[in-house]
Amino acid sequence: MIYGIGTDICDIRRIRATFERQGERFAQKVLSEGEFAVWTKRTERLPERGLRFLATRFSAKEAFSKAIGLGMRMPMSWQLCEIANLPSGKPTIKLHGELKNWFDAQGLQAHITVSDETDYAASFCVVEKM
Repeated sequence: MIYGIGTDICDIRRIRATFERQGERFAQKVLSEGEFAVWTKRTERLPERGLRFLATRFSAKEAFSKAIGLGMRMPMSWQLCEIANLPSGKPTIKLHGELKNWFDAQGLQAHITVSDETDYAASFCVVEKM
């Protein structure tokens, strides 16, 4: 049974402007430890690639927060929600701490997809009640 659906479209130019103002601190706020490591490698190789990674993660977490109906309030937080990729490349959600405990207690399962194009990153999330 579908518990919730969330979608988000993020203007990459807005992410760029915020990053230019706040620098690495912005990435540390939005990304989990694992995501931050990936972001660092991508940014070192090609800064634009790192920026797109940051935008897709921002968008995916917004979509997930909408699908679970909490928005960005506890137990939902930026760092407790991690968007990773399976070996196939398929995006997946890994939860940590209080958010994982809450999510598991509700008997939920999430599916996420992310995409980016020249100026936008978009995400769609479906959460099921098992």
